[in-house]
Amino acid sequence: MVNKKGIILVLATSVISGFSIFINEFSVARIEPSVFTFLKNASVAMLLLAILLFTKEFSSIRKLTKSQWLMLLLIGIIGGSIPFILFFKGLSLSSAAMGAFIHKTLFIYASIFAFVFLKERISKKILIGGILLLISSLLLLKLRAPAFSKGEMLILAATLLWAAENVLSKYALKDISGNIVAFGRMLFGSFFILGYLFLADKAQLIPKLTHGSYLWTLMTSILLLGYVITYYNGLKLIKVSTATAILLLGSPITTLLSSIYSKTFPPLTEILGIALILAGVLSIIFFVEFSKKSFPQRTHNVS
Repeated sequence: MVNKKGIILVLATSVISGFSIFINEFSVARIEPSVFTFLKNASVAMLLLAILLFTKEFSSIRKLTKSQWLMLLLIGIIGGSIPFILFFKGLSLSSAAMGAFIHKTLFIYASIFAFVFLKERISKKILIGGILLLISSLLLLKLRAPAFSKGEMLILAATLLWAAENVLSKYALKDISGNIVAFGRMLFGSFFILGYLFLADKAQLIPKLTHGSYLWTLMTSILLLGYVITYYNGLKLIKVSTATAILLLGSPITTLLSSIYSKTFPPLTEILGIALILAGVLSIIFFVEFSKKSFPQRTHNVS
């Protein structure tokens, strides 16, 4: 039986993602990317801690085993720190279009990892949705030819780590709540990024930030808080392949917001790309979650 709550939560994540990416473009222009990422992660970790303190979930933190803490640590490393550093470094050596395209192939690697490590069956029918999603990304990003320079390889490495983190998080969510997994990711991720800032001699930039920069950070942190709460609680209820595919809906939302802001009508290729993303995601949700012959939650029940 399909878990509609999980799909609705991840759909909410994709909407938040679409707005966040649009707003983050303005924030990154004002704050060094790795410093910005650290401040957001640390802020969200503190906000999540406050939420846990005022709910019954805080008692669950004290009951976590050493292996569970280690799992949260790994999630923070491979999901909340290293890939961000690789991604931003890769973007500095590559084009934004190529970087965005590579990142949008995350659902492919996440689906493969979930099949291998979580035994999540991949229906042949969802290949239709996968092909539509890839074509849509190409149309939206206006790519002419692929490139495989150092920058692209760094972005690919970051994307693979995020895909692995999704699988590890899904496994952790069997016994840990979505809010606690999100808290572990942001807490340990912020510690590792802070260490990187000191090694890269960028920590000194933090006290030099203006009040405006802190306001941008606070606003984007609230969006990130909503993102991790909805995503990890949604991922607990549905498959990795479905969750990562639904996240692609954030891309057309960002495109539409950018068009409204610039007061320009999206070209035909972008409109077609948006339509294909919608078709691809809807087909994956239908084939994977609603088809009676597909693999429902009873095979990998973590709810």
